Amino acid sequence: MNDKAYDSIKPIIWQDNSLQLLDQRILPSEHTYITLNDANSVAQAITDMVVRGAPAIGITAAYGIVIAARQRFSDNPDNWKQEIEHDLQTLAQSRPTAVNLFWAIDLMREVIKGLAVDDPVSTLLAIAKQIHDDDIAANVKMGQLGAQLIEHKCAVLTHCNAGALATGGYGTALGVIRSAFTQDKISHVYADETRPWLQGARLTAWEMVHDDIPVSLLVEGAAAHMIKTSQMTDNPIRWIIVGSDRIASNGDVANKIGTYALAVLARHHGIKFMVAAPTTTIDMNIISGDDIPIEERSTKEVLGFSGHEVAAQGAQARNPAFDVTPAELVDAIVTEKGVVLNPNLEKIKALMTNVG
Repeated sequence: MNDKAYDSIKPIIWQDNSLQLLDQRILPSEHTYITLNDANSVAQAITDMVVRGAPAIGITAAYGIVIAARQRFSDNPDNWKQEIEHDLQTLAQSRPTAVNLFWAIDLMREVIKGLAVDDPVSTLLAIAKQIHDDDIAANVKMGQLGAQLIEHKCAVLTHCNAGALATGGYGTALGVIRSAFTQDKISHVYADETRPWLQGARLTAWEMVHDDIPVSLLVEGAAAHMIKTSQMTDNPIRWIIVGSDRIASNGDVANKIGTYALAVLARHHGIKFMVAAPTTTIDMNIISGDDIPIEERSTKEVLGFSGHEVAAQGAQARNPAFDVTPAELVDAIVTEKGVVLNPNLEKIKALMTNVG
């Protein structure tokens, strides 16, 4: 296993002038790509979680805009810029929490405004490919920086999937784990199942097995017990490492539901809590986590499993897809531009000023 692991795990491929997405809903039992040729299909694929993870969603949207521009320019070359705005809005509505989605759309929108060429596709495709390539490079850099924080060989725990499948390649949280494992700093990975979509069971465990990294799957309710009891062994859990879908300007972190509980557990047991995310995930327009929109998905995902009803008839459900971990519970935010320890508004501003 090495830093080129993303070469064999590719959630997003642009090939033959089409967007191909690895269908993450059916992994690991099937390894199937879906070919998309219109913006509505791309937006629906994001909503339906064919592709998921904030960086991957942003990259997918960028390619979706290329597809939309090709169609709009072909149908109406004189007014395509006005008409493509409908496609941008459709893509923006596909997932409300992942800020990378809006970052990619806004970037492509500004490029479209300035285009004076006869055919916009080649220019927009170059930008989308650059977004994709930059994300992979950022993940490798984050992996290196995050690994430096792990001082003693230990076990780690992660939640959901913040790996190659959630990004352009290599991964954010799993990028740190991959890098640290190659340096013999990580002995074992504990992965939460991550209900109700089981991203940990289906995706994170699959990535770790793929890279020959020892991994044990946990139901979420077992995390506290495993953290506590591991401290009395030769292989203690010393870090919880997660990704993020949006980080507020004060350092509050939105991530897959269940992350907040892990941060509380980490603080209680005296272990460290690390968030790995690119600077595109930091939203300086959001004052705190209270202002981050939290997506509520269909209750059917909770009341049933794999197409079968499992809950008592008549029971209601809630299905928030994300929660917010306050900055005071975060020991480190690792980005491709640097590490912020014990994040707060001033430190995040300093980081983003350097990015600018």
